[in-house]
Amino acid sequence: MPVVNWLKRHLVVIAGLFTLAYLLLPNVVVTVFSFNKPKGRFNYQWQRFSLDAWKQPCGVADLCGSLSISLQIAVWATLGATVLGTMIAFALVRYRFRARGAINSLIFLPMAMPEVVMAASLLTLFLNLGAQLGFWTILIAHIMFCLSFVVTAVKARVMSMDPRLEEAARDLYAGPAQTFLRVTLPIAAPGIAAGALLSFALSFDDFIITNFNAGSTVTFPMFVWGSAQRGTPVQINVIGTAMFLLAVLFVLVSMLITNRRNHQKA
Repeated sequence: MPVVNWLKRHLVVIAGLFTLAYLLLPNVVVTVFSFNKPKGRFNYQWQRFSLDAWKQPCGVADLCGSLSISLQIAVWATLGATVLGTMIAFALVRYRFRARGAINSLIFLPMAMPEVVMAASLLTLFLNLGAQLGFWTILIAHIMFCLSFVVTAVKARVMSMDPRLEEAARDLYAGPAQTFLRVTLPIAAPGIAAGALLSFALSFDDFIITNFNAGSTVTFPMFVWGSAQRGTPVQINVIGTAMFLLAVLFVLVSMLITNRRNHQKA
């Protein structure tokens, strides 16, 4: 049977496309309903096409303020987790010291631990220290749980590096700083970038840990959750669609740059 043979040859591709469609379905729904004009407070049923929400993305009180707070926390958490995580990853791969094995195991705890447990633990810590809950407690918490993801991504990249490249740089009289900046860092850059992007996404999206340690500070996920109780403005879908499109654009630009570099090397 030609059809059966064709399906067998392309089964993996078909399964992959169905999986991708399943993963992107929520994004499609969010995008479609960002052009909706609901009659009531809830944007759950399609009524008619409208661009009003796109023309006034900040038309809802405190929406853009909470978005700004989330972006600031995500950027600073990404910077902090990326710098600390990169140093930890290099230390775990390149150096031998006591308790190295224990640290390797403990670094995965924030990834395996339920978020509600970590959130309650951090809240207890901050209260015992007398810290005022708000922007800084959220930032510290986000750096803490993003750190493990950065270490994992960078560590995998560093472990796959060929040490002979750095030895060749030293043989050519390159100093330690020059070897790191011109050889080690460019090779480790994809892992560092992956960890940074993952940290930004996790920090911007987090609700549970943030909700426990936010105090009176309201981030974008907390604003969305609060709005869902009394009415969901279309502007939430607009912001979600814009963030999704920016992420897709960033990935496409990265792919184009990588392909161009590969063609130049070839």
